[in-house]
Amino acid sequence: QLQASGGGLVQAGGSLRLSCAASGRTISTYGMGWFRQAPGKEREFVAVISWSGGSTYYADSVKVRFTISRGYAGNTAYLQMNSLKPEDTAVYYCGASRQSRGSSRHEEYDYWGQGTQVTVSS
Repeated sequence: QLQASGGGLVQAGGSLRLSCAASGRTISTYGMGWFRQAPGKEREFVAVISWSGGSTYYADSVKVRFTISRGYAGNTAYLQMNSLKPEDTAVYYCGASRQSRGSSRHEEYDYWGQGTQVTVSS
């Protein structure tokens, strides 16, 4: 089971750090990803990190502004979001994929967190 947290309301240009923690299961060998879903839109890929943390990949819309990382034991993933824009407003979901490098496709994830709301005001 995954638990996402850290969302909230922030002004444009601000920062937030999302966390995703696993419980009852070890995900240190799983690829981890963050996706988001805005009202009326499909879930979209944000960022992915490999099991070792050595490989990361970002959507063009967040590249440079967002950073994905993993905790020391590999059972936690983080998404540092800087220079936030109103278009970043969405529910953010973390996922764990048996593919060790993770994936940009949400269909390839095996476990999901419950989502955390991020709202960026202009």
